[in-house]
Amino acid sequence: MHRPIDPKVDCVFKTLFGSDDHRDLLIHFLNALLVEDLAAPITAVDILNPYNERETLDDKLTVVDVKARDAARRIFQIEIQLLVFANLAPRILYAWADLFSQQLQRGADYRELQPVYAIWILDATLFRDRPEYAHRYRWRDDRGRSLVDHGSIRVYELSKFAVEPVQSDAERWLKFLKDGETLDPTRLPAWMQPPIMRSAMSTLNAFSEKERDYHRYQSRQEALRMQRAVAYELEERRAAEQAALQAAEAERQAKEAALQDKEAALQDKESALAEIARLKALLDQQAKR
Repeated sequence: MHRPIDPKVDCVFKTLFGSDDHRDLLIHFLNALLVEDLAAPITAVDILNPYNERETLDDKLTVVDVKARDAARRIFQIEIQLLVFANLAPRILYAWADLFSQQLQRGADYRELQPVYAIWILDATLFRDRPEYAHRYRWRDDRGRSLVDHGSIRVYELSKFAVEPVQSDAERWLKFLKDGETLDPTRLPAWMQPPIMRSAMSTLNAFSEKERDYHRYQSRQEALRMQRAVAYELEERRAAEQAALQAAEAERQAKEAALQDKEAALQDKESALAEIARLKALLDQQAKR
């Protein structure tokens, strides 16, 4: 019996892309999303943090990551963020920098540094003022010249992804991650017909057919729902605190404006009295003449 499975849930995502049994999915995924960045396609990878099902039993894993290295020693990092939190943008840069710097051991030469390519898949909106769902960051000066060719950071916001029709391999993977839970494995749409996508769907469907995997998936779903509830509550509190601060600031500004108006009125009154006194003095002088 088919039961809906969300490929973004940690145990499913890491089975798809972080398992030695499914390296072909990882290689295809990386080549699809990094096609503009790679001088040569990836043909083989070593997964640096292979999936271990025990890691999904007790920890939170709001951020799910997969790390790999190819034959050219290029490093790849895939992270899926189910909840967007404050300061996520610097967290993304820090994660890239940390992975880049870990390449050098004591006494190693800078020439040993290889490119690091980071892909972040966000299940929510990070850049509310930007309509694009895909963002590419590299190290360039104002004229577009490279400082060093040491990789890139890709950020994809699934909340904004609405491409129709789906045509490229990158679009297939993003739509699969966004809408995979709604797919019927017996009636796959045209964009899911390539063999690699059918393989991904088969891996996804296995979670609904195996009771043990499905129960593990359900427990992770419940943990995620609880995390989201806590995150929403914290966000509401932050919003309420921000609104209170804004109201207090508006009240302060209103009082300051009222005080300034009062001072201005007092100055006007003093100026008027001074003018009256001046005119009276002139009249007195004329009367004496």
